[in-house]
Amino acid sequence: MKVVKMTEVSRQPHVAPLFTGPNVTRQAIVSDSKELIMNIVNFGKGIRNKFHSHSVDQVLVITAGKGYVATEKEKRVVTVGEVVWFPAGEKHWHGATEDSEFSHLTVARVGSKTTQLEE
Repeated sequence: MKVVKMTEVSRQPHVAPLFTGPNVTRQAIVSDSKELIMNIVNFGKGIRNKFHSHSVDQVLVITAGKGYVATEKEKRVVTVGEVVWFPAGEKHWHGATEDSEFSHLTVARVGSKTTQLEE
């Protein structure tokens, strides 16, 4: 068993072409699991990731702020305590609203491949 306080996990810059800006950090919540990837991703105001898909299901647990989750058909505002599930292969994006920072815990299987679908 491992118990982790999210507030005690350091934030590391997470700069990647997948994001619309540089104000993104990642906290590795559990780094020694052989089956799951669990990170908190923190977005600055108005920052999101670009349309992408995953080779496995992805779960987001909203931990701070207010953000958007979107597919090609729908865009919704989400807040703390909400859980979002994207099935494998679904084209989607997520990130902060213009007036709020935003954080979510992301859970996926080890070996998940992310495919960026927007430039």
